[in-house]
Amino acid sequence: MPQPPFNPPFRAEHIGSFFRPPELLEAREACKAARLAREQLRVAEDAAIRDFVRLQEQLGFAAVTDGEFRRNTYTANFTTSGLTGISAEVVDEQDWAYTDAAGHRERARLPTVHGRIRRHGSQNAADVAFLRSITRATPKFTLAGPCYIHFRAGRARISRDVYPDLTDFWSDLISAYADELKALADAGCRYLQLDETSIAKLGDPKIRAALAARGDDWDRLLDTYIDVINAVVTSAPGELRIAMHLCRGNRMGHWQAAGGYDLVAERLFRRVSIDVFFLEYDSERAGSFEPLQLVPAHKRIVLGLVSTKAAELESDEALCARIRECSRYVDLERLAISPQCGFSSSDKANKIMSYERGVEKLKRVIEVARQMWSD
Repeated sequence: MPQPPFNPPFRAEHIGSFFRPPELLEAREACKAARLAREQLRVAEDAAIRDFVRLQEQLGFAAVTDGEFRRNTYTANFTTSGLTGISAEVVDEQDWAYTDAAGHRERARLPTVHGRIRRHGSQNAADVAFLRSITRATPKFTLAGPCYIHFRAGRARISRDVYPDLTDFWSDLISAYADELKALADAGCRYLQLDETSIAKLGDPKIRAALAARGDDWDRLLDTYIDVINAVVTSAPGELRIAMHLCRGNRMGHWQAAGGYDLVAERLFRRVSIDVFFLEYDSERAGSFEPLQLVPAHKRIVLGLVSTKAAELESDEALCARIRECSRYVDLERLAISPQCGFSSSDKANKIMSYERGVEKLKRVIEVARQMWSD
């Protein structure tokens, strides 16, 4: 299909995931139980993705995602499935648990590195090609960032037999990401969003304490993570536009961290070789807009002002006021709006809000963008 002018980010953006249709979840369970062939599951996924792409186009989004409908969690398309040497398990470790406003906890999924990391068996190129084939909009593909594995695993869960020197771990990981980004670009991907769920969490003193307890200094870790992200971005083909979404954790209304961008802002915005940042800003946990005054003039910010963790529908007046407030620090022409995260970062049933409310929130993003910007 013919594509529109390519100029991401757009004034209204969707982060990535959306509510999985019940029939898709049923098909996935049937496949898991060997009652449905993998090829038949993909047919069900294709149908659900077509419907979601059609919805995004009807609402007016210039960039569309596949809703992450082929994944059971946001990392499952590469970090814990497209790489060799990595497995993941759900564990009950308080330092990495997710918490909601009522104090309820959700256990965290932690990766373990038990073998050499290589790109292997990734289906993302085929998924990109399918997405491109069914839309007139700009396809946006999402990929978990490279720092996820180390941030969650720590040295203790990275085999010393396999990687006695962490330099080799990072080298293999960067190489695997470079191979993946080339494959995505070869399949026609031009707009990629790295979901970076580590750096924003460094603003939380509890996270910094947990890192220190396992032997990691957050300040040195920030430099390491930036160097790794830059190495991955530098490896990407020139035609691939890469944005980065920062998150403090998002699982069915739960989060993993709180704290503003103040501690990381200067290095994050000035040193990371990415010029589009999707920033979580839907609650007081994200802090103020003041750190954004450090964003260089050539970089753009997509404000995640619409919550996917709360069912209440934000008013257009309140959202416009927030954008105007942010424009004190970043020129309005360099701003855009989105939800703060995806609506369903895993395929567990969403009890926070209805499908209909999710659609209303996406529509509100479009409405506010049209009010605030004429382009």
